[in-house]
Amino acid sequence: MFVRPLLLTWCACLISASAHAQPVSTEEEEKALSQIYGTEEMVSIASGYKQPISKAPSIATVITANDIKQMGATDIDEALESVPGLHVERNTIGYNPIYTFRGIYSQFNQQVLMMVNGIPISNSYTGSRSEVWGGMPIRDIARIEVVRGPGSAVYGADAFAGVINVITKTKQDIEGTETGGRVGSFDTYDGWALHGGEWAGFDVALAFEYHKTAGQNAIVDADLQSQFDSLLGTRASLAPGPLNMSRDNLDARLDLSRGHWRFRGGLQHRSDSGSGSGIAQALDPVNRYASDRWNADVTYHNADIENWDLTTQASYFETSQEIERNLTLFPAGTTLPIGANGQIGAGAPVTFPNGYIGNPEVWERHVRISQTFAYGGFQGHQLRSGIGFNYDSLFKARVSQNFGIDPATGAPIPSLPGIPLTDVSGTSATFIPEVDRKVAYLFLQDQWNFANDWSLTAGARYDRYSDFGNTFNPRAALIWEARYDLTAKLMYGSAFRAPSFQEMYIINNPAQLGNAALRPETMENVELGFDYRPTDSLRLGLNFFNFWWKDIIRFVPDANATTSTAQNTGVQQGYGTELEAEWQAADTLKIIGNYAYQRSRDQALDRDSGYAPHHQVYLRLNWEFLPDWQLSPQAKWIVGRDRSFGDTRKPVADYTWVDVTLRRQNLAKHLEVAFSVRNLFDVSAREPSLAGNPAAIPNDLPLASRSFYGEISLHF
Repeated sequence: MFVRPLLLTWCACLISASAHAQPVSTEEEEKALSQIYGTEEMVSIASGYKQPISKAPSIATVITANDIKQMGATDIDEALESVPGLHVERNTIGYNPIYTFRGIYSQFNQQVLMMVNGIPISNSYTGSRSEVWGGMPIRDIARIEVVRGPGSAVYGADAFAGVINVITKTKQDIEGTETGGRVGSFDTYDGWALHGGEWAGFDVALAFEYHKTAGQNAIVDADLQSQFDSLLGTRASLAPGPLNMSRDNLDARLDLSRGHWRFRGGLQHRSDSGSGSGIAQALDPVNRYASDRWNADVTYHNADIENWDLTTQASYFETSQEIERNLTLFPAGTTLPIGANGQIGAGAPVTFPNGYIGNPEVWERHVRISQTFAYGGFQGHQLRSGIGFNYDSLFKARVSQNFGIDPATGAPIPSLPGIPLTDVSGTSATFIPEVDRKVAYLFLQDQWNFANDWSLTAGARYDRYSDFGNTFNPRAALIWEARYDLTAKLMYGSAFRAPSFQEMYIINNPAQLGNAALRPETMENVELGFDYRPTDSLRLGLNFFNFWWKDIIRFVPDANATTSTAQNTGVQQGYGTELEAEWQAADTLKIIGNYAYQRSRDQALDRDSGYAPHHQVYLRLNWEFLPDWQLSPQAKWIVGRDRSFGDTRKPVADYTWVDVTLRRQNLAKHLEVAFSVRNLFDVSAREPSLAGNPAAIPNDLPLASRSFYGEISLHF
């Protein structure tokens, strides 16, 4: 009866004493908490403060730096594929990731909030990460916390189908200097250097990571231009041809802390970024994107006041989408029907000898200020509340093109060889005006331990948007510790996704038009979860969920035109289950696996919503077969992907993907080497391309063939 309270008191004192003496690493803190909860992972993303996963008021997953190393991941997407019910699909633009949680799929907008150290990195223009995403490296990641299900009651907009929080390494996580490099298939080269130490009384963490690749060169058999050629008798298409997947990335981060204060800053520079299968689903080997993403935040955290925990934070995030080389929507020699407004539509066929070129560029900034209060002075209650203000601004837009009407002359823009592109920035012919959005919010949450082994977490958040009004999102989680080894959770949550600037304000686009009258998408979700730990070496999890997704924003074709306008239309309902297991079978062998099932239906059409897999299976072994030698094979099965309405193709083919990583630690003093094979059996795996009748890329988006990577790292 008294063991757990005594351990809890001892652990709290240990953590408190350590906090006064010096900061502790994530690993050290969890070692202290493990005196109470064993080896159970701790998570903070679910409620705003650390607690065991089994007792958190959400279904959560934690991926540690050690997990990432064992699976041989080189990018965050490879690590996220291990999360139950999360499948990483691919956008046609740049092959950017589409994080599909539990069947909630959207080609154009992510239904997921992604954060770095608790601060969103969303792009207001697209409503997700930048089109020049370029991936995210993993050497500076201490852990990734993932919540499956709505999180708007805590995090506001876009915490819709799920929340991903990337926590970067501090001085305590690095402790010294680490350098390394990696080479691999597709002319891939990586290098990194991390340092954790002290300077002038500050704890300092520095990280630099560089990545350059020509990108996987899978062949696209046919594209949208192939269809135009068939209709018009031309031969402009570049298909069959390879994807445009080059990248040149630099990531730099700084973490400074002293006492109650912490400063973090970073730069993600992207250049030479290819457009994947083409911005208009027509191959474009010429285009190159670029982007700079700057971030800085200052946090004051004080937990030394009796019963109070106060956090004040201010952050700045600036991002751009720039064109290094012309964005050729359709290749040289293409012939298109051009209407009286100069856009693609009903009209006379016009040949574009240089291609149909448009170079949209945007720059935006985000300023966020927040104050959070936690109070534990009431018996049985843990209160958390906060207020905040966000300012999002698309402060510059620029575009040059060789189509449309020149607003200065009223004549068609010439597209002849040798004629430069026409800059229509800031005119009536631009693709989007400069716009901004102001958001004020407040939230309140109470964790109430109202009986032995019972707790209720209830909360709500109110957001006021300057451009579309307000939203209110409640949530509740009832948690029952049925036995010392079994926990049950019953949860309800609501969420919303704010319309992007592209969906609301884009104009003069040859394909898609905005709608300023849009409402946010909304979701309600009910979950039942069980966490069972029959032995210290075995953990089992079982979850059931049901969601209702309303006011879905889709681009609806306009009458007598080739454009589509954003509209709130459609309702989707889904349900499913997730089973996960983690078994330390022996001192040298650990087995991790999960299975996820979902069904999601479009209510208006009474049919499967399409593209998300009905079944996902993941299995990984971590085997230390000799001292300091580790072998980690992993496999994922993606099964049962129907098409959406209007897409008459056969269902997307299933595939089984296998990776293997061999790692040798302590090869020499502080030296480590690893070798990985991706897609070991060289399967022909594909992700769905956009719908159409016929589809623009009929044979879907090919994934990479078998590839090899070798790395070496030194920690001293």
